[in-house]
Amino acid sequence: MPLQNRVLATGEIVAHPARGLFMGNRGILHDDCQRLGRARWRHKAWVTCRLEWKGVRRPLMTPHNYTELFFLDEVVALAAGHRPCAYCRRADYNSYLAAIGHDGPVKALDDRLHYERAVPRAFAQKRHAARVEDLPPGAVILDGVPKLVTEKRLRPIAPYGYDAPEPRPQKGLVTLLTPPTSVQALRNGYAPQMHPTAR
Repeated sequence: MPLQNRVLATGEIVAHPARGLFMGNRGILHDDCQRLGRARWRHKAWVTCRLEWKGVRRPLMTPHNYTELFFLDEVVALAAGHRPCAYCRRADYNSYLAAIGHDGPVKALDDRLHYERAVPRAFAQKRHAARVEDLPPGAVILDGVPKLVTEKRLRPIAPYGYDAPEPRPQKGLVTLLTPPTSVQALRNGYAPQMHPTAR
């Protein structure tokens, strides 16, 4: 039975057997029986990490250690409010910082992202209104289900991958899941790594 450790673009953490391309963490969210409590984060440094790093292997959801979370791909991780890890993904982290013009302390970046992505005390995802014509490829909107924005299409996102493309509306208001800081990164050339089904 799969553990509850798969993060969706909506910020929900569900149990799903499909494998993703990235791991991440938000602190210790599970108990000694590998069950999640009500909290969906314990700190503001939400990172997205490589699945493989220097041969390190970890048993999942070890008591009193951080909860390993998994994402379909980096598009989903960004939409859920995560950023690249500065340790195992240093080049991507530097590219992300350059794309948003951030040269201050990382705590300031994490505070900024947390303000954009989280509803405090409700452990819920903050969403934003945006004009679809202004969104760069790689952003994710909520239109019944989460959908990846591409140049000409929308791609519904499921836990196992991307579904068939739909036409992208030419204009209008939409509900944006990707935090504005990450939208800025996408607009300025940050290229998130995508699941093969996105192609």
